[in-house]
Amino acid sequence: MLQDLLFVTSSNLSKDDNLPVDIKLPVKHVLSRELQLYFDKVAELTLSESESVLFKEALVSLATDSGLHPLVPYFTCFIADEVSCGLNNYPLLFALMRVVSSLLQNPHIHIEPYLHQLMPSVVTCLVAKRLGSRLADNHWELRDFTANLVASICKRFGHVYSNLQSRLTKTLLNAFLDPKKALTQHYGAIQGLGALGPNVVRLLLLPNLETYMRLLEPEMLLEMQKNEMKRHEAWRVYGALLRAAGQCIYDRLKIFPTFPSPPLHAVWKTNAKVLTSTHKRKASPEQLEQQPPLKKAATDGEIGVDLMNHEQEEAGTQASSADSIIGSSSSNTQMKNETTLDREVRSNRGDTQALKTSAALTQVWKDELNSGRTLVSLFELFGEGILSFIQAPEMYMFL
Repeated sequence: MLQDLLFVTSSNLSKDDNLPVDIKLPVKHVLSRELQLYFDKVAELTLSESESVLFKEALVSLATDSGLHPLVPYFTCFIADEVSCGLNNYPLLFALMRVVSSLLQNPHIHIEPYLHQLMPSVVTCLVAKRLGSRLADNHWELRDFTANLVASICKRFGHVYSNLQSRLTKTLLNAFLDPKKALTQHYGAIQGLGALGPNVVRLLLLPNLETYMRLLEPEMLLEMQKNEMKRHEAWRVYGALLRAAGQCIYDRLKIFPTFPSPPLHAVWKTNAKVLTSTHKRKASPEQLEQQPPLKKAATDGEIGVDLMNHEQEEAGTQASSADSIIGSSSSNTQMKNETTLDREVRSNRGDTQALKTSAALTQVWKDELNSGRTLVSLFELFGEGILSFIQAPEMYMFL
């Protein structure tokens, strides 16, 4: 029968001579027969059948089943022992990290008291010099998986253990800055820091990037490094740095506001219709001469009547012409007033947008990290590769 011995430590008890002593009282937790069989079966699948469908079903069970909390200390000890003894067994290490991931996903398990036992095993699978013994072992994938696992642990339990992320970042930064460490260890440290977020990259990786790149570049060149495996490792580290720096600059450039497009009238012609005047030009004397003469009355007696009627018609015509001129003049004045008001509204709107844009830019560039200079420095280090992380609207600000 499997038993877990948990010790309760008391440092406040003392003997007659007032010397403090520690008394360890064994507390036995007895597992049920079903839980014992469950643990044995999962351990067996992890050790020997990690590629089987049954192991994948076991991972789902670990992530969802309730009532597994009594097994947490057993799994914790099992993982720690197997990681320390199986660093040359790549399939086993990956299976163990998948077990850790499933345990962390289970909402019915309180794993916080056992994090201090799990974290050394997890960090080992991230920054160990060698994981696996064969060339076919894809330890890069294991380090990537473990980096995301570390980030999820910090995100979920960082509020419970306030120094969890600070201790972890210190460990990863020391591994990254140590020139005696292998490139595989540098890769794991970079992936771990990158998974913790762009702020960690900005504060810890970017300030040391230029110095590190001077040491890394010779390892990437065929003329300087004849070992093909070393060159491959150097290029993997280079890719990890590019990805971390690119995600960081992408996150920084997202703080720029969405800038409005320039007004249409400032760049393109407007599609407004041309207003034509309703006034006709006054006829010239030559045109008047070319017009046919007015018909005269047939009799002298009718001349006065025709003249009177003609004068009345002419007066009526002049009156209607005057009314039309007044109406036309008032409509033109109204149109001019509306046009002027519309121009003022557009001008005020444009001025407001310009002020908002200027204020936003001022606020952005007052930040402690100058995004423009950071982008230029990253471009000098990585070339055009860094531009793939920048979206078109943000790219417009620097081109």
